[in-house]
Parts: sequence; structure tokens; C-alpha cells
Amino acid sequence: MVTIISGTNRPGSNTLKLAQYYQKTLAEKGLQTTLFNLEELPENLIATDLYGKRSASFENIQNLITQTSKFLFIIPEYNGSFPGVLKTFIDACNFPESFYDKKAALVGLSSGKYGNIRGIDHFGGVCSYLHLNVLPLRIHIAAIKTELNENGDLFKEDTLKFTGQQMDKFIAF
Repeated sequence: MVTIISGTNRPGSNTLKLAQYYQKTLAEKGLQTTLFNLEELPENLIATDLYGKRSASFENIQNLITQTSKFLFIIPEYNGSFPGVLKTFIDACNFPESFYDKKAALVGLSSGKYGNIRGIDHFGGVCSYLHLNVLPLRIHIAAIKTELNENGDLFKEDTLKFTGQQMDKFIAF
């Protein structure tokens, strides 16, 4: 199973739009995926699902993560890194079976001009600790508001070229 993680719980985010774009485009390339939006996390995750506790509402999420063999993380820049809710989500998942020796691809996005380069680098460190094998081609999409059209699709030639290359490599990974 392949799961796309929309790496923020911000409602109406460009992160979710980009995750939906990746899901649609991967399907066109023959790869069916599941999309998990961090907006679906339990509201009281910090109180109910950390430090060995497990709520009934997180159990289905944990089952999805355990069954996933490849992840595609779409990660926005928050304060020069990645969102804390993404780290909290990772911390709530069972270790090691959630991520150990599985595969992942990373896509960064930002409203600024660097496409979350630092955040993707920081998240790569977390992936290394988890023994999550990361596809070497990491994508950084800057100025995301200018990259998505009214349908939520990428349309700029260079961005399409590089995201397409990443998707092809991810399918073969």
C-alpha cells in the first residue's frame, strides 16, 4: 500500500491541494494511493495517543500506517522547518513497525522562495532515525500560490518536469 501524507492540519491548505494533485497524477501513471490528511487526526491526539496510550480513533490511522510500504510526504514550511503536528503524528505511531525499513519520498513547499529546503532536510533526519529509506530526489516547490492553477493542478513546465521525474522514480522505488 502507498500512502500520501498531507503534512499539516491547516484547513484548506495548499499542502492538501498538492497532495491531491500527486494522488491524481500517480493514478494516471498507474499507481493507486491512499491520502491521509493530518486534519483527520484526533483533536486530542496529544492527550490520548502519545507515550504508550492508544485511542480508538487513532487505531484506524495506525492500521493504515502499519499496512503502508511506501509513503509520500507533502510537507509545508513552518517557521523554517516542518509542522509540529507532523512530528507529533510520527511520535504517536508505533515504533518500529510504522516506518522501519519502509520507503518514502519527500516534497517540500512554501509560500517563500526556498520550497522548504530546511524543513525537508530536518525531516530527512527524522526519517534516518526511523530507518525510513528516502528517495534521493527531493522536490522543493517555492511560491506555491503561483504554482497551482484554479483546479489545484501544477502547470509550470519546470515544476511539471521535476515532479513527474520524482513520481516516476517513486513508482520504481
